[in-house]
Amino acid sequence: MNVMIAAAGTGGHINPGLAIANKIKKEEPNSQIIFIGTNRGLENDLVPRAGYELKTIDAYGFDRTISFENIKKIYKTFHCIKIMKKMIEEFKPDVVIGTGGYICVPVGLAAKSKKIPIILHESNAFPGVAVKMLSSKVNKILLGFEDAKKRLPKAKELCVTGTPTKVKKVEISNNRKQELLKQNGLNQNKPIVLFFGGSQGAQSINQSLLEIISNQKNKNYQIMWAAGPAQYEEIKSNLYKNYNLQIDSIPNVKIVPYIYNMEEMMNIIDLVVCRSGAMTITEITNVGKPAIFIPFPFATENHQEYNAKVLEKVGAAKIILDKDLNSEKLNSEIENLVKDKEKLLQMGEKANKISIPNVEERIYKEITKTIRKQ
Repeated sequence: MNVMIAAAGTGGHINPGLAIANKIKKEEPNSQIIFIGTNRGLENDLVPRAGYELKTIDAYGFDRTISFENIKKIYKTFHCIKIMKKMIEEFKPDVVIGTGGYICVPVGLAAKSKKIPIILHESNAFPGVAVKMLSSKVNKILLGFEDAKKRLPKAKELCVTGTPTKVKKVEISNNRKQELLKQNGLNQNKPIVLFFGGSQGAQSINQSLLEIISNQKNKNYQIMWAAGPAQYEEIKSNLYKNYNLQIDSIPNVKIVPYIYNMEEMMNIIDLVVCRSGAMTITEITNVGKPAIFIPFPFATENHQEYNAKVLEKVGAAKIILDKDLNSEKLNSEIENLVKDKEKLLQMGEKANKISIPNVEERIYKEITKTIRKQ
């Protein structure tokens, strides 16, 4: 199988593409797979690191304003269609797969002109502009959430497969749990609340947390906080200068730049407080944990709020909008949840019911079905 995957920009687009590539390689080791991206996004690190070839084009997302700069970007992006046609002629893909984002537009239109089957994967509950633009032109759209179906009325074929992620529900032995707690200066006597804002952290969440910690509001729960590599040193300095607190010796608190063993940590904590990107939502449903979501307010089409509502409407999560976020509101919401262990467990079970099993297998089957139809 020859496969071309368009994935660019953020990990939310690139990681599903890599998971799909890995599944194809596992099932058909002789497959040839290339990625199409730009020279600006995370694909330049993640794709070669995963062992795949990356070819770049000069494509851009579109602003909804009329300006010389935007016109220039539009011209460059549509010029990439010509470049992609030539690339498709040379590589001869059996299928072109796009995992959302602006890169899918020139790649998808070029593949359509060459009569190559096209599959898009949309992780979010509210589909992005590129997926909506291409929805009537592609063979099939694979969805992370059932909610996305009603927002793609022009699509030829929709299939809910879920979104592939690395974090799953796993059994953590009691010995390993005790080891993890000890490593992080935590204990099993108080609920543990896991905070993170994506790989780069989240400023508004971080500020609210600083106020909770400095005023010792978290007496009834413990904090495991992945502050983000870009903000960890600033937070460390802030705690010392403004509150005379040493980052490594705050009672009931563990602050780290990044959590590398997220699967293990997610499986031993009691509550998650985070943004609501599609990958994060999927991981939380996989593990079956209750959550408080603070959607990123500047996400395209406000898709993070739509993602969060998927869990809120089944009683698995609470939502605090970024504009309403402050330490008092956040602490009050956490206190209300952690005091009722039974409710936390019920919320986690409701989250887990939304989880879709065998995601990679479902996606692989849809890809092979589409190719066989040609």
